[in-house]
Amino acid sequence: MDLRGTTETVIRGIAASRGIAYGQVFLYLQNELEIPRYTVEPAKRMAEIARFEQALVTTRQQIAKIRQQVSKNLSEDEALIFDAHQMVLEDQALISETIREFETTGLNIETCFNTIAQRYIAAFAEIDDEYLRERAADIKDVTRRLLHTLLGQTAMQLTELVEKRIIVAQDVSPSEAAGIDRSAALGIVTDAGSRTSHAVIVARSMKIPSVVGTRDLTQRVKDGDWLIVDGYEGVVVVNPTQATLFRYGKIQKEKSSFESRLMTANELPSETIDGVHVTLRANIEKADEVALVKQYRGDGVGLYRTEYLYLSSTRMPTEEQQYANYRAIVEGLAPAPVTIRTLDIGGDKPLPGNPQLIGPEANPFLGFRAIRLCLEHPELFKEQLRAILRASAHGKVEVMYPMIGCAEELAAANQLLEQAKAEVRARGQAFDEKIRIGTMIEIPSAAIAADILAPHCQFFSIGTNDLIQYLLAIDRGNNRIAHLYDPAHPAVLRVLKQVIDAAHHARIKVSVCGEMAGDPIFAPLLIGLGVDELSMTPPLIPAVKFVIRAMKFSDAEKLASDALAQTDSKKTAALVEAFYQRHVAVE
Repeated sequence: MDLRGTTETVIRGIAASRGIAYGQVFLYLQNELEIPRYTVEPAKRMAEIARFEQALVTTRQQIAKIRQQVSKNLSEDEALIFDAHQMVLEDQALISETIREFETTGLNIETCFNTIAQRYIAAFAEIDDEYLRERAADIKDVTRRLLHTLLGQTAMQLTELVEKRIIVAQDVSPSEAAGIDRSAALGIVTDAGSRTSHAVIVARSMKIPSVVGTRDLTQRVKDGDWLIVDGYEGVVVVNPTQATLFRYGKIQKEKSSFESRLMTANELPSETIDGVHVTLRANIEKADEVALVKQYRGDGVGLYRTEYLYLSSTRMPTEEQQYANYRAIVEGLAPAPVTIRTLDIGGDKPLPGNPQLIGPEANPFLGFRAIRLCLEHPELFKEQLRAILRASAHGKVEVMYPMIGCAEELAAANQLLEQAKAEVRARGQAFDEKIRIGTMIEIPSAAIAADILAPHCQFFSIGTNDLIQYLLAIDRGNNRIAHLYDPAHPAVLRVLKQVIDAAHHARIKVSVCGEMAGDPIFAPLLIGLGVDELSMTPPLIPAVKFVIRAMKFSDAEKLASDALAQTDSKKTAALVEAFYQRHVAVE
């Protein structure tokens, strides 16, 4: 169906950067690169390699210039995106594999580089973790820029946008996003992308409303069409009627007022009306996110995903590199606690530094991953544990194991931790002798046997994303069945309650670090069920704190009791939605 006309049409995507924008379309279509393919004469092959090396230098200079502009116009945090791009261009494995491909085939260097780069892009695109999957976008962006340099072409730039317009594109790379003039871009809408894409990070920094994942909007609109971009709900309205414009005008005023109230409330304690404190911590992937944790007043880090260190380089990180990374985070947030999750990597997340460590698997999600891999490779595991222990000398650190399925695995992990302690102690290096140990509860066996696991650790952290996926046998990445992923399912609530009760019976704390924790609609239900801490992406903290401050703990307990009595997930979802609306009415 072609939307080009005057009929109002509503398209749903993913809310990426909050805000509402209205304006005309600037259709930004990136042309596919045509890469010539030919054989290079033997006498010219040294010159071909030199041409490749010069293109690398030129592209590095281009990216350094972009980084400088972003640091000046936005902030140093946003500029760090381009450090990852420089790392791609300095990746010796990528460079050497390209030259090896050239020496083997004799084909022109553009063809060889593109062949190798596409392998890397495909490998990262298959990673299940959304944040880490975005590394494919980094490599894709750098690949395109380097190929343009090799071909002597100038890429189309979003700097061409001079009038106030809404950018509609298939996707927007980080370097393209960096070239956007904030005074000209009213909003950004893309066919592809996710909430964690670098383009979205830049859009949020610029405070530009953004919706991603609209699938084929670029094929259904034209330059000059009028759009409303609703970055709160993930909605795009094409050619809106006057009635819709009026309604969105009122919504925009209400949302702006509500956002202001959220940020004001975020300066206050995370405490219910009847005086119950709820700890709100942050989920992070990289050291540079410490600034975000502070900005949004998180009570420390509830989940630091360490696999980024392993996946962001073609070399396995050394103990010293890990220690430096962990120490930077711990010192940056001291005295607030930092929970460091040990390596959660597996068949769906190939290790660039050691691809042979995990072979191909028919079902990697249920395969050789996380704690299973670490227990089979104890030296790899102890190297990370030693780095975590050493970082604990610089602040409050907790260590957490992923994908524990039974008490035997937890005991084996603890035994290796004791060995790591002995090794650090023998070196004369300081660490917290009483470092707290926790386990993720993310697979059904751990949830059902929570009472057996509890005596072997000091806290549980429930990973609701995987727990729900495994409990309901739902692959969230499968579009045909993703709608069946249901946090309000009676089985989910019963299992959550069972885990929480087992933890409290053993007198250990329990937190939730999955998506449910950062959802202000479900957060009261989790609190009512007895969860002690919630951990989420830093920007979600204000909305969750606001609802906590607007409710009584006793009301949340009543909500949980009513929800547990339901047998229909739709009725449960209606209950939690109604609770939210009663306590957080947008005026």
